[in-house]
Amino acid sequence: MSDAEKINLDNISVDEAGLYREEMITDLKAASIQVLTPIKVDGSADETRQTKYVAQTQLMSRAGVLPVTAHIEADSLADALSKFPEAIKEAVDRMVEEAREMQRQEASRIVVPSIDKPGPIGGGGSGITLT
Repeated sequence: MSDAEKINLDNISVDEAGLYREEMITDLKAASIQVLTPIKVDGSADETRQTKYVAQTQLMSRAGVLPVTAHIEADSLADALSKFPEAIKEAVDRMVEEAREMQRQEASRIVVPSIDKPGPIGGGGSGITLT
């Protein structure tokens, strides 16, 4: 492990002002909602901060199971449940667009024959350089 990859354990700390209690809500089919309730250091609810909701599901793809996660802006669990389908749809749309953009970038890479590297069978100029 290089020096840049080493973790400096002296700098690890807990953000005591940003603690949350985690609870999972599921329909045991496709929907899970992670409920993050803000708490104080003593474990009591922190009413000054808003509860956070995270939609979670899995989709099957040709490559296997694909986890999908999306933050839900909601004021209650009931509100989060009603917004779950749209949050997941938007997350999947973003994932698809990101995949398409990665494909476009990969397709736009230029393949240039290299004249300074010999080819596989004694000739020059048949090496390929990606730019």
